[in-house]
Amino acid sequence: MRQARTSGTSTDSDQNQATGQNLSTDRKITISNHGGFKEKLAKMESTLNQANSSTSSTTIDWLVPHPFVCEKQFEFCGHPLNIARYFGGNLGFSASIWESALVLCQYFEQEKISFSGRKVIELGSGTGIVGILAVLLGGDVTMTDKENVLSQIEHNVSTNIPSTFRHRSKVCALSWGKDHIKFPADYDFILGSDIVYTSLTYPLLLETLLHLSNEPTIIYLASKLRTGNQSTTFHETLLPQHFNCQLVHRVEDKNINVYKVSKLGSKRRDDLLM
Repeated sequence: MRQARTSGTSTDSDQNQATGQNLSTDRKITISNHGGFKEKLAKMESTLNQANSSTSSTTIDWLVPHPFVCEKQFEFCGHPLNIARYFGGNLGFSASIWESALVLCQYFEQEKISFSGRKVIELGSGTGIVGILAVLLGGDVTMTDKENVLSQIEHNVSTNIPSTFRHRSKVCALSWGKDHIKFPADYDFILGSDIVYTSLTYPLLLETLLHLSNEPTIIYLASKLRTGNQSTTFHETLLPQHFNCQLVHRVEDKNINVYKVSKLGSKRRDDLLM
């Protein structure tokens, strides 16, 4: 397997955290250019960052004739992270480190969020960067995604979580609206970054969130608001039918919102649905 390795330190000042600057697209990185991988990677990441609900998740696969691994370095809450992405392996958009994931990690750092002793599940983990940080912040974390993405997450778990903490991490396949009932309904936290991306999945995502949560559950969703995918409708119309949905952080230049969500009591839901 040909490999292209990137490196870059992602330590942000408090001011940069507050303004949402210095995300992965802003950091200087160096990439081995064997076989023109530098140009291919730039083209792929441009495609990924401009993606909307009409873009096929297989769009990027033709850009890379040979699969390769690309790594980036970050630091959040004092924890250095080395995150690998598997390009050209039919992972589609799951090979990207989404800006929303970095914004959510920065939010945890900015607000000094602790998951110590708490039961956490992450939906659409992708590279696992958010779930891995939650483990390092004390949580017992289940990271979930489609079956073909799990090896990427498992690699990043083994690279970034010390063996003494690894018993607090689990990687599982979860298909929204299908096998969510196999999971418990008592999580303290549910995490998701850029999982609100196509209206076709909104009913399945809602069904999954409703099953996994109870009234004390706190849900953090970081979402890039894209034209054409009705993401605003999801947060402002669909979610409030079942959940309290509060905008707690916004990165204006990235058009990314962080929402803190909690389940409505049964009486309140009945009143809203009447």
